[in-house]
Amino acid sequence: MIYLDTDYMAGCHPEILEALSATNKLHTPGYGEEDFTRRARRLILEACGIPEGACYFMTGGTQTNATVIDRLLHRNDGVVAADSSHINVHEAGAVEAWGHKILTLQNQEGKISGSRIENYLRDFYADDTHEHMVRPGMVYISFPTELGTLYSKKELEEIYSVCRQFNIPLYIDGARLAYGLAAPDNDVTLKELAQLCDVFYIGGTKCGAMFGEAIVAREQVLLPRFVSLMKLHGGLLAKGRLLGVQFETLFSNELYGRIGKYGVDLASQLKEFLKSKGFKTFINSPTNQQFFIIPNQIIDKLKGKVSFELWGPPGKEESKVRFVTSWSTPSDLLPRITQIFKDL
Repeated sequence: MIYLDTDYMAGCHPEILEALSATNKLHTPGYGEEDFTRRARRLILEACGIPEGACYFMTGGTQTNATVIDRLLHRNDGVVAADSSHINVHEAGAVEAWGHKILTLQNQEGKISGSRIENYLRDFYADDTHEHMVRPGMVYISFPTELGTLYSKKELEEIYSVCRQFNIPLYIDGARLAYGLAAPDNDVTLKELAQLCDVFYIGGTKCGAMFGEAIVAREQVLLPRFVSLMKLHGGLLAKGRLLGVQFETLFSNELYGRIGKYGVDLASQLKEFLKSKGFKTFINSPTNQQFFIIPNQIIDKLKGKVSFELWGPPGKEESKVRFVTSWSTPSDLLPRITQIFKDL
C-alpha cells in the first residue's frame, strides 16, 4: 500500500526520532523553559531574519489558529478569510467557538486578493450601520493555500499593504510552509515572508515533526501575554522540550528545507504521470498536494493499492481526488505507481 492520504500519517522524520530518543531520559524544566526550546527559538528567528521577534510553540494547527486569532482580535471582531480556508472549512468552528466570526470572501484558486480585501473593508466602513456589524479586525491567509496554491511575493505585498492601510494584522497559516517554500513556482523566501505579515506559523506536524507548530511574530508586542493565552486555550505543553527538540532538529542541517523539497519533487513526478495518463487536474498545485479528477471506476480499482482522499462528495461518474506526498513517501513512488496502473 502506498499512503497518499495526507502528510502526517507516519510518526516523524528519522532525524527527529533520533533526537527525541537521545534526549528521552533527560530531566528538564517544563513548559519550554529549557535549552532545547531556547535554541529552537533562536534558530527559527535567525532563519526568519528577525532575531528580536517572538517565537512560541504549540502542538497542532487548529489549536494554533484559534489561539493566535483570539489574541490578535478584540472580543467583538471577526477575521477575513477565503471561503475555502482551513479555518472556515476544516476546523469545526474552532475560531468561532472563541467568539470570532469568520468573514468569508470568495476564493480564486484558494486565494483572496488585496483588491478584494480592500473593497470589502471599504464597503464595510462605508455602511452607516457598521457599528452594528462584526468588524473585520484582521486578515487570515495560508501559504500554501488549502488547495496547494501559492501567493506570489507581489500578491503578499498587496495584501499586506491593504492591512497596513486599515491598521489590521495579517496572519499567515504555514501548516505546509516547507512545501510552499520548496515549490519551483515560489518566489518568496522565509525572510521575505516574515516581513510581509505580522504573525505566521511554521508547520511541523505536516512537515516531518511528530507534532508541533512554531508561531512567529515580527515584533514581541504583537502577541502580548501570549503564554497565558496559550494556557487558557489548553495549548501550553508541560513537556515543552518535546517541541523544542523537534524544531531544533528541523532547523539544523537544513532538514526543514530538505523535507519540503523531497515532498514537492515526488508530488511533481506524480502529477506529470497522472497527466500523461489523461487525467485532468481540477486545481494546478505546485506543492505536495495534487488534485485530480478521476473516473470512479479507476478510483475503485486503486483502492487497496493506494490510499488517498476524495475531495468533496463523489460524483456520478468521476470524482475529485487529493494525493499528498511527504517525507515518508517512498522514493520509488513513480515506478510503483506506474506498475499499479499497468496492473489495473
